[in-house]
Amino acid sequence: MIRKLGQVMLYVNDQEKAVTFWQEKVGFHVVADETAGPMRWIEIAPTKDSETSLVLHNKKAVARMSPDLHLGTPSLLFYSDRFEQLRRHLMDHQVTVGEIVDMPSGRTFNFADEEDNYFAVMEMK
Repeated sequence: MIRKLGQVMLYVNDQEKAVTFWQEKVGFHVVADETAGPMRWIEIAPTKDSETSLVLHNKKAVARMSPDLHLGTPSLLFYSDRFEQLRRHLMDHQVTVGEIVDMPSGRTFNFADEEDNYFAVMEMK
């Protein structure tokens, strides 16, 4: 039986720019950086002991190996217990950040990576 979500694959055009964005602008940590043959994957996570991580894959390399694979960016919702501090941090690092929106489930905002993929953040109290 499935017990938890382990990794989310993000297919990116430029792995170096993507890892720099997630590390320097969002504050994620590199958990692993592996290469096997033509494939390189970079595992990143909010903390070094996070239960769920993102894996950055080269979109073109994956498309060559698995032409039928859907390479779109998944809709991700992150939780933050320092919601306003995170939003300010992203803005201070010139990340495109949306307005705070009050939803029935809590306050949210979105932000974009260097490839104009949008991700959402929800306040967790």
